[in-house]
Parts: sequence; C-alpha cells; structure tokens
Amino acid sequence: MIQNWCAGLHIKQRFTSVSHPQANGQVEVTNCILVQGIKKRLDMAGGNWVEEFTSVLWSYWTTPRGSTGESPFSLVYGIDALTPAELGIPSHRIMHFNEESNSQLLTEHLDLVDELRETTYIRTQNTRAR
Repeated sequence: MIQNWCAGLHIKQRFTSVSHPQANGQVEVTNCILVQGIKKRLDMAGGNWVEEFTSVLWSYWTTPRGSTGESPFSLVYGIDALTPAELGIPSHRIMHFNEESNSQLLTEHLDLVDELRETTYIRTQNTRAR
C-alpha cells in the first residue's frame, strides 16, 4: 500500500546499510525533520497525516539549508520554487510573468545549475574544514 502511494508521488525508496554510516546519518536527519513537520501539522489538522505529507515535503524541499545556503529544490532545478501563496496573492513574480522570457530564463538557469551545485559543495567543504 505505501509503495503504491510513494510511486504515485514519484518518491524513490533508497536503502542504506551499515557499510555506509554517513548515508544512514543523512537519512536519519531527514526523517527526523520530516517527522517533526508532520507532528506539527497533525496538531493543527487533527490527525490525517497523508493529507499533510505533501505540504511537509514541499516545505522541506523549498527551505534553504544552513549548511549549503540553498534549498534542495534550487540545487536540483537551479531556481527557487514558486510558493503556493504566490499563486493566490499577486506577487512581483506573478504580475511580471512572461512565458517566453520565463522559458529562456529556465534554460539559462539549467545551464548554471551545475555551477550552483559545485559552489555549494565547495562551501560545505570549507565549512567542514573549519
């Protein structure tokens, strides 16, 4: 049942093992953050965690990390996500949207995403070295 739900949301399951403790720690930290987010939302929503999970994931994906200064979304796509609130309340980005220039800018940002990832990696390595 849970595998079907995950597949429907395009969630890939990754297994870690004792031979890769660094991966185990990363998974535990991420799971802890997600569980905390679900608990907070459940207190407000009254218990239906399935309905709240996508909001918690969106929050996790679009919140910049202290270690990198970037959100996971921006590291994957090279651009900040448009928040749901911006769709309901006209923001600068919505009011000045131009589909043609947006497509061009997205293409340019995709060309720069590798540079963003490399810069973020260097920044995290310098932070760890201190």
